Amino acid sequence: RRASVATRTDARLVETPQSVNVVTNRVIEDRAPASLDEAINAVSGVKQGNTLGGTQDAIQKRGFGTNRDNSIMRDGMQSVQARNFTPTTERIEVLKGPASMLYGVQDPGGIINVVTKKPQLTSAHSISAFGTSFGGGGEQIDSTGPLGDSGLAYRFIADKQNYDYWRNFGSIDQSVIAPSLAWYGDDTTVSAAYEHMEYSVPFDRGTQINPRTGKVLDIPRNRRLDEPFNVTTGRSDALDLRMEHRFNDTWSIRTGYGYSRNYYNDYQSRYMSANYTTGVVTRRGDATRDAVQVAHTATVNTLGKLYWGDTLHEVLIGADYMKNERDLGDLIRNTQRADFNYNSPVYGNAALPSTVSAANSDQSDHLRTHAFFVQDSIHLGEKWILQGGLRYDAFDEITGKGRPFVVGADVKDSKVVPRVGLVYMLRPDWSLYTSYTESFRPNTSIATPIGDLPPEEGKAYEFGTKFENDSITATVALFNINKKNVQTSETCGTETCTRVSGEVRSRGLEADVTGKINEYWSVTGSYAYTDTEVLKDPILEGQPLDGVSKHTAALYLTRDFGHVGIGDLRAGAGARYASRWGVNDGT
Repeated sequence: RRASVATRTDARLVETPQSVNVVTNRVIEDRAPASLDEAINAVSGVKQGNTLGGTQDAIQKRGFGTNRDNSIMRDGMQSVQARNFTPTTERIEVLKGPASMLYGVQDPGGIINVVTKKPQLTSAHSISAFGTSFGGGGEQIDSTGPLGDSGLAYRFIADKQNYDYWRNFGSIDQSVIAPSLAWYGDDTTVSAAYEHMEYSVPFDRGTQINPRTGKVLDIPRNRRLDEPFNVTTGRSDALDLRMEHRFNDTWSIRTGYGYSRNYYNDYQSRYMSANYTTGVVTRRGDATRDAVQVAHTATVNTLGKLYWGDTLHEVLIGADYMKNERDLGDLIRNTQRADFNYNSPVYGNAALPSTVSAANSDQSDHLRTHAFFVQDSIHLGEKWILQGGLRYDAFDEITGKGRPFVVGADVKDSKVVPRVGLVYMLRPDWSLYTSYTESFRPNTSIATPIGDLPPEEGKAYEFGTKFENDSITATVALFNINKKNVQTSETCGTETCTRVSGEVRSRGLEADVTGKINEYWSVTGSYAYTDTEVLKDPILEGQPLDGVSKHTAALYLTRDFGHVGIGDLRAGAGARYASRWGVNDGT
């Protein structure tokens, strides 16, 4: 089995000195997930993060990660789409541990790479539909094949979904159209792909915890505490242009450009506090209008295979450019009202948010990076593979908010990020590996900074073993990650200020297995022990990281019954477990 996410080359997983998981197209078809976190929830060390009320993808990796953190890629390039799992998804690659040497600005937990479906020279066409027990469903068409006999191929995917939300009101409405073309020459491949999505989803911040009992409110699990106008509507676009040319059996060049855009409006009646004796809830009408995030990514790299004596060097040399801009228009903040009771809810009394907050509007965060990198995978005989890489990243970022606009931070800096790993092949299908990797992320805030804000820096050590044959893939990994220069917030008079003073740690054990047990049964299983701690912070020192479960596990079994009636029949079942996790006040 192979993946590109860990080396930016087509590499065997068993020869990669970092933990990598691949969620295949067969697994996606079997489990029919509705979102990115559902698609990868059987991967060890991975958990849903803060999804902003279910409106944004957010994945924790080894305890790190939130929405809009640059860690979700689309075919190896930055994606700012709110919903990255779409009908164009072919498979998903999960790289755990720091990835800044390959992908620049990142948290140290890892990245998610969504690999999309490509045009094929063999004709294939499908029409599918689904329904849900809540009401509604969806339809999809997927068609691919050659255009003439010159190596040109097309793919066209269209999807429409409209179904009821699982709680007591709300619905999901999503439409996707995605055409793509590719030309496959003898030594050159050129491709162009576009995807447009329009969506409307509930903005649902979930239930609440009663601080007296430390448990969730004693109400039905499907009861919402907001209003029917709690909705996020948006549209997103993704464009991908690529060219790859092979000069000879030794050298090739690849270039690419990616464009990703997400525009949305959201409205919510926001839970602020409650009287837990009477059940009366105080809420506030909030909204964001004309919010847009755009990412441009350009890359060029050269891959060569060189022999120095009997030693094989697989060399990757490249340059990246990335511009990521997020701008929020009107920030709306109504006054708080005690107009709801969670024991006997009556909906419709809250007014649609309409009061624009000039001080909080026009929030912006503009990040730009230029990078050069080199990587060498050295095959030392048949048993040893030494991999090393170095990246130079120059970045500038400016943030601010308000009418009139007030700059929060204006940062220009550069960072050199190394990566080194060693693999020992016990057998062609079984390896031991170890690695040292680093990450960085600029520290910026729309709040007033106190002193300089140097970048967050992550350092990680990992040791593991991998096994892979024709049926089973398995990985066991031990890791330790430290991140310093973590931002902390404090009150400065009547405003919020931010400083750099924190340090956090995540360490643990992960185990994954996936594949076929025999002719009929397939299995996907995982377990992760993730021990996190805030090492330096004026308030939270000694506490675990927010939202991180110490123990997670998953097990899915699938039975293949072969040809039954008019087609093949497969059936499966599974479960996932996450132990309790804390919130940022230590509870």
